[in-house]
Amino acid sequence: MNKPPRVVLDTNCLISALLFSNGQVSWLRDAWQSERFTPLASRDTVEELIRVFAYPKFQLNKIEQEILLADFLPYAETVQIAEIPSGLPTLRVPDDVIFLTLAVTAKAEAQISGDKDIHAVKHQLDGIPIFTVGEFAEWLSD
Repeated sequence: MNKPPRVVLDTNCLISALLFSNGQVSWLRDAWQSERFTPLASRDTVEELIRVFAYPKFQLNKIEQEILLADFLPYAETVQIAEIPSGLPTLRVPDDVIFLTLAVTAKAEAQISGDKDIHAVKHQLDGIPIFTVGEFAEWLSD
C-alpha cells in the first residue's frame, strides 16, 4: 500500500477546513482524517494556527479552539525545523516563509495555499508543487 502524500496546508486552508463544515474546502478535513494525505506541521505553523483561532471575528472560546486543534493535530506529522533552508524565495509577507520552510525541510509532496504571494513563487520551490485547494483535489484523485 502506498503511503499517503505528505502535504503542507497554509493557515487559511486549515481555518476554512476546520471552521466551515459546509464550505468549499471542508473535504480537506475528511481527507486528512481518512488518511488520504498526511498534513505536516511545525511549531511555527501550529503557533500561527492557534494565533488565528483567537481572532475576534471567529468568536471561538478556548474549549472550541482546543476541539478544532484536536480535529487536526492527531492527524498531522510534526516536523522539527532546526534552521531555515537556504535559497527559499522571498515573500511579500515574510511571516509566510514558515510554510515554505516546512515544505522544504519535510520534503513535502505538495503545498496547498490560497495565497497569491505563495503561488507567485511556485516555480522557485524546487520539486514541491504549490496547489490551490481545487488543484490539490485533482492531484489527489489522480
